[in-house]
Amino acid sequence: MSGVWEQVIGQPAVVAELQAAVADPDVMTHAWLFTGPPGSGRSVAARAFAAALQCPEGGDGTCHACRTVLAGTHADVQSVVPEGLSIGVAEVRELVRIAGRAPSQGRWQVVLVEDADRMTEQASNTVLKMLEEPPARTVFLLCAPSLHPEDVPVTIRSRCRVVNLRTPPVDAVTDVLVSRDGIDPALAAWSAAAAGGHVGRARHLARDESARLARKAVLDVPLSLVSLAACLNAADDLVSAAKEESDRVTAELDGAETEAVKQSLGVGARGPGVAAASRGAGQLKELEKRQKSRATRLGRDSLDRALVDLAALYRDALVLATTGADAPQLAHPDRRADAEELARRIGPEGALRRIDAVLDCRTALEQNVKPQVAVEALTVALRLPS
Repeated sequence: MSGVWEQVIGQPAVVAELQAAVADPDVMTHAWLFTGPPGSGRSVAARAFAAALQCPEGGDGTCHACRTVLAGTHADVQSVVPEGLSIGVAEVRELVRIAGRAPSQGRWQVVLVEDADRMTEQASNTVLKMLEEPPARTVFLLCAPSLHPEDVPVTIRSRCRVVNLRTPPVDAVTDVLVSRDGIDPALAAWSAAAAGGHVGRARHLARDESARLARKAVLDVPLSLVSLAACLNAADDLVSAAKEESDRVTAELDGAETEAVKQSLGVGARGPGVAAASRGAGQLKELEKRQKSRATRLGRDSLDRALVDLAALYRDALVLATTGADAPQLAHPDRRADAEELARRIGPEGALRRIDAVLDCRTALEQNVKPQVAVEALTVALRLPS
């Protein structure tokens, strides 16, 4: 693979399908749905496809069209990358309005919606209306984790061509970290395995020691849950770590955003600028609302990563308890000793119950149960037998 397709890691069948659509108008359709597990590269594949659609050479990766699409600055490629808890109808209506235009520079008017499963019901209905009567030169690229009706309504799915992606092989992720990011081969191999093939997570683990320490702290939890006090302390640590990560990221983003809006409104100005600043108070409140939603989402995402790691460790324990030393590749190969100890102490039924408890906690968080309450209930359910 070459050009923009180099970014789509470990998905040769997907690349071939998308290349065929770019090359043959009879294969092309107006709506595409990219699905796959976290780390499979749904949005990466969709953006590479958008670049190839705009490129006269089908995605050579070097022309102005390819570079601007990949950078997110192409005039005829509109993207929605949700920072908050959901994608609202107002945001989607603006996209639909733009999507109705003819392309101004490129070959297509492309609308790319990452995490389309976060669209509200009203937003989904707005997109559905556009899909039912699409403009001639407009393409919708939607990305979602699965085809489950909770992620993508059946009415939308039925109007899209579905592209299924899989988690890239660990070896492919390792090669990318070494060849593109210059990561030491040993660290790259460890990071790719620890991330389970999730390219972004692997890159983060390889580059950031604090991320590696955070993962270690999470995976130390199961064997520490020997008493009620230990369970409550572990819950405090997990929730606090997620909040600290969220606070750190939002502090970097919020200040710059707020200052930019204040400058645009003339806050602190004298004379005629005072009236404009007072009229902009609503914009500042709206910005604060979006920032609060983003902080909540970042906190949830951080906590969810921890829960996924925990579930994977219990999965390793389940596999070892049922297959023994001949177990296939583990999700956390560097924590095999911990998984073996868990398998010995809780057995396959205990491991399965704990996996269910982690999944229940994830569901509770999505339903807006307070993190402290949900995680405390989880750690108590994970407590080791005496």
